[in-house]
Amino acid sequence: MARWKWGALNALQAVMVLLVTAVGFPVALLLGLVSGPGAALRVASWYWAPLLFGGAGAKLVVEGAERVDWSRPQVLVANHQSMFDIPSLFAAVPVPLRFMLKRELASMPFIGWYARLMGMVFIDRGNARDAKQKLGEAADRLRDGATLVAFPEGTRGTTGVVGAFKGGALQVALDAGVPVVPVAIEGTGAVLPPSGFRVRPGTIRVRFGAPIDTAGLERNVLATQAREAIVGMLQKNRGQSTISEEIVL
Repeated sequence: MARWKWGALNALQAVMVLLVTAVGFPVALLLGLVSGPGAALRVASWYWAPLLFGGAGAKLVVEGAERVDWSRPQVLVANHQSMFDIPSLFAAVPVPLRFMLKRELASMPFIGWYARLMGMVFIDRGNARDAKQKLGEAADRLRDGATLVAFPEGTRGTTGVVGAFKGGALQVALDAGVPVVPVAIEGTGAVLPPSGFRVRPGTIRVRFGAPIDTAGLERNVLATQAREAIVGMLQKNRGQSTISEEIVL
């Protein structure tokens, strides 16, 4: 397709994202105020994520979800390629999700408001005292039965190499005594690169690894195990399913 046509299509897609967000998240906010966060959290999975996938022309493939006991609280740790990682996880995970996010996202219209009301955890990495408090709140949510998602690299990767894992998300799992589930995400960077708004159709794979029991582990050991599991899933049979596969979107 000619460059100008892609530009025009991407402009329409950007408008669609704004409209979908502007319409959907206020409904979720009202639902959260009336019935609590459970159903409101699922609005992102039932409404927002499928529409974003449809608008992008992207397909989601989920692998290994049967490995995870979704009735348990746990921390999902994933590699980070794109902002499209977030709707991909909302669509792939069958239970309400709360994310550990950068503080800057809290000020975004609609998305930030929704995330605050839904009990997402915003970490200010430049403020050690605030970060410690927020990590403590995250551990409390896990003790109350929540499923948390974190991107331990701390930023979106641009080279395809999984960066070193920062310890905050892993420490939350250790403090709460819950398992860590490694999640390998593949294809989001091709659908939506880390910078700009250049959307292209493609297939996104979300692979769930075996949960890691955190009992007795040190944080650095846990970080290494989780990262190695993700790297292994990304390297093994790229483009092919090695465990049971389900087409979701």
